[in-house]
Amino acid sequence: MTVSLPMCSVDFMDTSLSAEEQAISDRITELRVQLGEDLLILGHHYQRDSIVMHADFLGDSFMLSQKAAESEAKYIVFCGVHFMAESADILTTDEQHVVLPNLRAGCSMADMATLTEVKIAWDEIIAQTGLTDPITRSDPVALADDGGSFLVPVTYMNSSADLKDFVGRHGGIVCTSTNATGALQWAFDRAGPNGAVLFFPDQHLGRNTGSLMGIDESLMPTWTPGIGAMGAIKGSRIILWHGFCSVHKRFTVPQVEEFRAREPEGIVVVHPECPKETVDVSDANGSTQFIRNFVQQQAPGARIAIGTEINMVARLAQEHPDKHIECLDDEICPCSTMYMIHPAYLMDVLERIIDGEVPNHIQVPKSIKEGSLLGLERMLSIKK
Repeated sequence: MTVSLPMCSVDFMDTSLSAEEQAISDRITELRVQLGEDLLILGHHYQRDSIVMHADFLGDSFMLSQKAAESEAKYIVFCGVHFMAESADILTTDEQHVVLPNLRAGCSMADMATLTEVKIAWDEIIAQTGLTDPITRSDPVALADDGGSFLVPVTYMNSSADLKDFVGRHGGIVCTSTNATGALQWAFDRAGPNGAVLFFPDQHLGRNTGSLMGIDESLMPTWTPGIGAMGAIKGSRIILWHGFCSVHKRFTVPQVEEFRAREPEGIVVVHPECPKETVDVSDANGSTQFIRNFVQQQAPGARIAIGTEINMVARLAQEHPDKHIECLDDEICPCSTMYMIHPAYLMDVLERIIDGEVPNHIQVPKSIKEGSLLGLERMLSIKK
């Protein structure tokens, strides 16, 4: 199936459905009724409206991880991208089946850090800094009590299951943009005052969170595979991977300045995956759920520019007609991999489940689940 992308503007959001689209939507509704409590559909905020309308829960990766962990449904259909479905499989039981409507729905940021690259960087950083690998301790989460200096890994949710496994086995933690501050503090408490964190794969979330916690940029060098560190890593606090989100890196300081020139009383809120320079000149920044709450809290008549994925911005504009809401970049397109979850694919997997199949079954090997579960459970213990 070929799915064409819409024009890159908030105006592309059209809630009306063609006859064919309505037929698909009606069939999905019928299939959901047939499957009843055996089915749970999870939808990420960046999905199109024709997917969101069928989701049992709409949220960011942290909230959806919680819903997967709490669910007793036999079939969990994850309308997101591959790493999210992997995390849901890790957090659910062997009797539950996680399904991704389109197996091609990946994440370019997640692909920027591989297990091989991280292992090489890990060994080189330890060799250059003299820090201790937590895996050498019998209890790798009670590190600072030893009085040593440790290197603690933190991986963003936007990473593969084998990296989550690496983090779990090396005494680290998984984080989302919702709880990145709490996760980093958790890691610092275990690294010790002279220890450090290796944060991957998104450099911008790591840098913005570190800055929020009062860490100087000079103590947050960036590590690029095959090149090494841009800056001194000995004595650093956070070593940032070179990865980034191809959508959020598009939001810039000139865009903020242009909006404020047009709207002197306007408000700018962006995602922390944006470059630090953009975050610094914005009025607020936070996860997708934070942005939703922030917009809701603004007074009627507010003029708001948002720096995140266009489907979510357009949906917020529809939900708040009493406010002027626009995307900070008027030429931005939807997240191309999220957009691969088309209603026809959702209908197809539900049809096949009804027929007794488990299509597009996401199964993380047990050898990888063990460490991944440790990292994810530590993440779920962090409140913010």
